[in-house]
Amino acid sequence: MEYKKEHSLMLVDGMALLFRAYYATAVTGQFMYNEKGVPTNGVFGFVKHLLTAISSFKPSHLAVCWDMGSKTFRNDIYAEYKANRSEPPEELIPQFDLAKEVIEALDIPNLGCSGYEADDCIGTIARRTHQEIPVKILTGDKDILQLLDEQISVILLQKGYGHYNVYTRESFYGEKGIFPEQMIDVKALMGDPSDNYPGVRGIGEKTALKLIQQYDHVEGILANLDQLTKGQRTKIEQGLDMLYLSRKLAAIYCDVPIEFSLEESALRMKREKISEKFADVGLKGLERFFATEYVY
Repeated sequence: MEYKKEHSLMLVDGMALLFRAYYATAVTGQFMYNEKGVPTNGVFGFVKHLLTAISSFKPSHLAVCWDMGSKTFRNDIYAEYKANRSEPPEELIPQFDLAKEVIEALDIPNLGCSGYEADDCIGTIARRTHQEIPVKILTGDKDILQLLDEQISVILLQKGYGHYNVYTRESFYGEKGIFPEQMIDVKALMGDPSDNYPGVRGIGEKTALKLIQQYDHVEGILANLDQLTKGQRTKIEQGLDMLYLSRKLAAIYCDVPIEFSLEESALRMKREKISEKFADVGLKGLERFFATEYVY
């Protein structure tokens, strides 16, 4: 099938939106409970984020990708990967399935693959489809910026609703002075505390970025160790194993065995079905955020 110029596919990081929505209200104790006693604050904010983005960016196709458990192939590579993450709050746990139920009621595909992160699923689908249709990735996670390409843009959520930082390959280069895929090598050097891998100890973001700007990639740095300061050279030589390991952990895997159909991701939401689900879940006041051109 040929797609029109105005068509685009939006891929959404479900966990990123749900966690952001939950914590935005949980800090003040505004959990919101429905008639069944289930907390709905995360789901409410998640759906509001989603509908606001649809109205703002007008994708013709949309799918939501999810993490499918806490363990992935990265834990097989490095047992401490994300070992610093605490268990989700008790009030959030029932909202995972609830969010997926609401997405299903919107006739939007819920996607995921055991052993892989949502980012890997997003990367795989984006790389498969971007020659056919422009891809817009909605998330709050900057790791996804490594996927930026001529037909792949990233919409980073900012504080509040309807506030975004939109990146293209060109704008990323203008800001960072490197290409998106070089972020993998930057993270290999600096590590990622939130994902719990160290990179090269003693090398921070500023130094890592400067080295990649100068030498292009990790191999370029290793070929020019004699050009580095004594301190940089020593740190890299002592941290070579973790440098290579961190690069594997930082790279989004874009060959996930996941099924995806562009045709099935076309946005066509049914008003009656939505109203019934919102009433059942206890999501009041959200229908006004719908972009009417997608509701039948």
